Amino acid sequence: MTDLERPALPTVRLVDLRETPLDVAEVVAALDDDASGGLTLFVGRVRDHDGGKGVDGLDYSAHPTALETMRAICERVAADHPVHGVAAVHRVGSLAVGDIAVVVATTAAHRGVAFDASRALIDTLKAEVPIWKHQRFGDGSDEWVGTP
Repeated sequence: MTDLERPALPTVRLVDLRETPLDVAEVVAALDDDASGGLTLFVGRVRDHDGGKGVDGLDYSAHPTALETMRAICERVAADHPVHGVAAVHRVGSLAVGDIAVVVATTAAHRGVAFDASRALIDTLKAEVPIWKHQRFGDGSDEWVGTP
């Protein structure tokens, strides 16, 4: 089968919000294609500290429009960068320290494009998607992050 006979893959290949643990291998597999020489992956995890306090865990809440907003951002990144594939998956619900909170990735013919697009993707998702973080600290206090 020649390239002209192969059906074109969509550029935005995976976008989701999930209450279940995220799988990096799923994201990598979604972006698999022979034309991409570079795949840039960002994995955001729950860290054990923030603002000088120990973090015990956190909860992510998403507005009903969050998934639609994520998809629109993925489409925008795909339009702004010459990428072959884009994927973004974010966790909601209760997460423990070390859990994966977000996975984003892009593929392109060359690494520079993939790096630039992945950076734009994660930065824009964090700035624009209505997902809020409720952190629980070891001292019993808590804090909401990213609320309007």
